[in-house]
Amino acid sequence: MRTRVENMANKPWQNEEVAFMTSSKHSYSLIVWNDEVNSFDWVIETLIDICSHTIEQAEQCALLIHTKGKYAVKQGDYDKLKTLCEGITDRGINATVEEMT
Repeated sequence: MRTRVENMANKPWQNEEVAFMTSSKHSYSLIVWNDEVNSFDWVIETLIDICSHTIEQAEQCALLIHTKGKYAVKQGDYDKLKTLCEGITDRGINATVEEMT
């Protein structure tokens, strides 16, 4: 492992390239917004169906959406998240895709 660190230190451009590739892979977030219309059960069911969340993930996301007003339920590339966003909004739940900062 020590050799690997030394090799990476000798080639700093490799670190920059890896960092860029990693950050661009997940540069968008799918945000679900709280409202007073949709039930916890409906939001949980939607996150399971649309985002392939487990029951536990969906429940935690729903609680965070409720308490914080919004929550990033998924991260990834824009095109994939846009499709998921449309699936969520088709069910009457407010959602947006936002670029991560």
